Amino acid sequence: MSETLQDIAAAMMADGQGILAADESTGTIQKRFDQIGVENTEANRQAYRELLFTADEAMKNYVSGVILFDETLRQSTLDGRRFAEVIKAAGAVPGIKVDAGAKPLALFPGEKVTEGLDGLRGRLQEYYKLGARFAKWRAVIDILPAEGLPTTGAIACNAHALARYAALCQENGIVPIVEPEVIMDGPNSHHDVDTCYKVTELTLNIVFDELYAQRVDLTGMILKPNMIVPGQNGPQVSTREVAERTVECLKATVPAAVPGIAFLSGGQSDEAATEHLAIMNQIGGFPWKMTFSYGRALQQACLKAWSGKKENVPAAQAAFKHRAKMNGLAALGRWRAEDEREAA
Repeated sequence: MSETLQDIAAAMMADGQGILAADESTGTIQKRFDQIGVENTEANRQAYRELLFTADEAMKNYVSGVILFDETLRQSTLDGRRFAEVIKAAGAVPGIKVDAGAKPLALFPGEKVTEGLDGLRGRLQEYYKLGARFAKWRAVIDILPAEGLPTTGAIACNAHALARYAALCQENGIVPIVEPEVIMDGPNSHHDVDTCYKVTELTLNIVFDELYAQRVDLTGMILKPNMIVPGQNGPQVSTREVAERTVECLKATVPAAVPGIAFLSGGQSDEAATEHLAIMNQIGGFPWKMTFSYGRALQQACLKAWSGKKENVPAAQAAFKHRAKMNGLAALGRWRAEDEREAA
């Protein structure tokens, strides 16, 4: 495969395939393992990631890229193959999460900014040598209308960080996934779909202004946005409305030069995330490819089937393959509800 930013981005947006987000931090995977009663040790984390990356049918047919955590990029299979090489052998692109997490934003009560720019150039150079060809940086935008949040200042601060990260990635031959996530889950998520639309529209406009200001090549990046969904405790709408409003918002904000959009699932159920993506691709009429970049929505059934037991690996890989296949169909606009009933 060519190593240009554009060719890497094109490979990440291969037809009928999407990106597996396996970049859970040690703290986040603790929550996943707690649900299935598995101790959060490096050996268990390695075993679980090996299960995913060696699920040949899923990886070769439905996964175009894998976002890794720092520890995972440095790990190998039990027989000594580095994970990055296993992913490449399956035809997917290895990637790396590079942000240092969302921290409280000074003088902006209740809002956060993602940190991690200090020393990023050197880390990207090391990650490139380790095999990573794309990276991910997540900004977190909370909607709390009663408190006047989000503020334009906090959105702009996060957008500037995203743009500086993206520029550093491209300087070092790495495709940036730009992820400004407007949050839909959480106990205070009471907003309606119109509010999500307005906040997402504002956020994306500011993000692309900053990307332009930082001279980021839009043809060598991937956007990872939220869908236009109401808060989990707000008034709910149909899957069709979510798909239509999402397409409408993206057409109003995302330049046609961007080669692809890989959605986050953001607290949606497995099937809802799949159905929304399928309907958007059935609607069509947009200049970019649209696919998935799911973490929990791809892994939850797999994790449950595995439950930390070696004898459950085949069943877990089958569950992973099923969800990956469903989302691969959705990326083509071919998913149907009855497809979910086939044996995983």
